[in-house]
Amino acid sequence: MIELSVENLHLKYGDNSVLRGVSMQLAKGEVVSLLGPSGSGKTTLLRAVAGLEKPTEGRIAIGETRLYDGAANVELPAEERNLGLVFQSYALWPHKTVFDNVAYPLKLRKVPSAELTRRVQAMLDQLGLGHLGRRHPHQLSGGQQQRVAIGRALVYNPPIILLDEPLSNLDAKLREEARVFLRELIIRLGLSALMVTHDQHEAMAISDRILLLNNGMIEQQGTPQEMYGAPSSLFTAEFMGSNNRLNGRVMELRDGLARIDGQDWSLWGGAGAGLAVGQPAAAVIRVEQVRFADPAADAGDNQLSLPLLTRMYLGNRWEYLFRTAAEGIPVRAYSDSAARDGLCRLSLPAGHVWIFPV
Repeated sequence: MIELSVENLHLKYGDNSVLRGVSMQLAKGEVVSLLGPSGSGKTTLLRAVAGLEKPTEGRIAIGETRLYDGAANVELPAEERNLGLVFQSYALWPHKTVFDNVAYPLKLRKVPSAELTRRVQAMLDQLGLGHLGRRHPHQLSGGQQQRVAIGRALVYNPPIILLDEPLSNLDAKLREEARVFLRELIIRLGLSALMVTHDQHEAMAISDRILLLNNGMIEQQGTPQEMYGAPSSLFTAEFMGSNNRLNGRVMELRDGLARIDGQDWSLWGGAGAGLAVGQPAAAVIRVEQVRFADPAADAGDNQLSLPLLTRMYLGNRWEYLFRTAAEGIPVRAYSDSAARDGLCRLSLPAGHVWIFPV
């Protein structure tokens, strides 16, 4: 069942087109992340759904209820859309207690006092905040403030919760813990959620589906596995994951594969759409897919012999840095050992290399 539907949405600030024909759907019980760089339109899309930005064209609906329809001149005010919204800054009232912050949406809806108290306390208990109801926001940790903001958005049972970079104000350790909590909460409560984030790890951990935006349009959408393992464009390949990119020229196309050559290297990989022999292209491979080959064995296809520049200890592995001799292109690889030194032979398996036009 489709909960939220966005069709051909356009939005401009003056002459600047921020959204350029975005269409998407959110199914009941699904979590969709809007991912992309700054300026890609992801927050603007979320705010348009919430009623905080006015599109110039298109349609937004929840079920059969039209929230916005440019052709029919329909625009439902934000306060009538009944959506839960968690802001990046949490936007908690500093003079109100935790209980009163969470209770505010119910007071607006004139929920009777006894039911209000029951629902607020039940929500605080679900979020692990049941004992903190009388505290004020400044007396809470960042993670606790985030939970209060989520509780306020959920307490009146909205059909959809909108999350605008909800974890970005937390430090790295808290963010890791919070995304586990948030995913567990979403599953337990059966929420439908649309979340904005610039963090690909956060998007992959929490989402059922990711929409990657680029310059106001959807570049690619799919499950986290599809987005990471089967990028359809150079932009998607580079945005997802930690990558090596080698620029060269297409020299051969055969059976869905392409060969790209640099000054002193040659690689085979999956051919992206639009490739032609002789044109400039880029080969992309995830850093974790680069392997150390046996230097004593005969060199095979998709292997590079490079001198080690430096290595960095990352805790659970070592990261090695190399550069190609003629062009100085950086190449990185991971290893669980610090024993490698000098000239190393790297294998870049063709099955993990994608080649796209540039």
